[in-house]
Amino acid sequence: MPSVYIKEFPAWTPHDANRRENGVLAARLMANAALTAPKGGGVDSVECAIVYGEEDLERIAREVEQLAYRKKITARLWRQRMFTEAVMVRESDAVLFIGSYRAGETPLDAGCGFCGGGPNCRYFYEGHVTKYGMVDRLDVDIEKVSKRLIHGPLCTLRVIDFGIAVGAAVKLSTNLLVDAMPFFSVGMAGLRLGYCRQSHVVVGVCISSKQKNPYVDVLPDYHLMHMEKVQDTLRKNYVISRIVYWFDYRNWVPKASEGAIRRPGAPWYPEVEAKVEEETGEE
Repeated sequence: MPSVYIKEFPAWTPHDANRRENGVLAARLMANAALTAPKGGGVDSVECAIVYGEEDLERIAREVEQLAYRKKITARLWRQRMFTEAVMVRESDAVLFIGSYRAGETPLDAGCGFCGGGPNCRYFYEGHVTKYGMVDRLDVDIEKVSKRLIHGPLCTLRVIDFGIAVGAAVKLSTNLLVDAMPFFSVGMAGLRLGYCRQSHVVVGVCISSKQKNPYVDVLPDYHLMHMEKVQDTLRKNYVISRIVYWFDYRNWVPKASEGAIRRPGAPWYPEVEAKVEEETGEE
């Protein structure tokens, strides 16, 4: 009779893969929530990408770690945060990237001034190269853009739509009973890797169906104290401890000294002890 066995540990085993499929299914439904969330003027402005699998998640995690070493970023707190969030990517079942492809190219042209400019969209258009009344991303200052995580200015109303889309996806995760957490760092790493490649700002939502939420109750120096690291350290120490000189497993039961009191419940193998005495000639 067909059956599906689901168990979390060990990781990446067939029964753990069955569990991870639930996270990917949740990511699909959350992407749908982001796409159907209200948009200004009813115009589409959001795209999504779902990434899962050990190798792809590892590539995203390493890109998040690379963000910690950007030239303009020197604060240790920032670096520690990047490395912590990279671990959370590795502990996820899937990552849902949500991006806005209108925030930096086609503003709502409402003249609201929310972007920090005047009561028009002049501030937005003056911050970009334009042709025929449209933003031309071909003629940009490559050196200037490469130093930024986001090439702005962005249309604030489009960013609000973007935030509503992310909120709708995360809200659905509570109804689906999966753990989800949006990360700016993960989104920027995904953008640099080519996910949501038409977007100008991206957020990465990490999704997990583990029995313990991996995005809360995080230890200090989590890049050194997470579960996989602790397990690897234990494996190393256990193997090394077996290399040192130890008793021969064939006669490791020591002979009880005369008058010794055996601890209650302690094992005692008289037949083994008698055999050892016979082979060694000891009495």
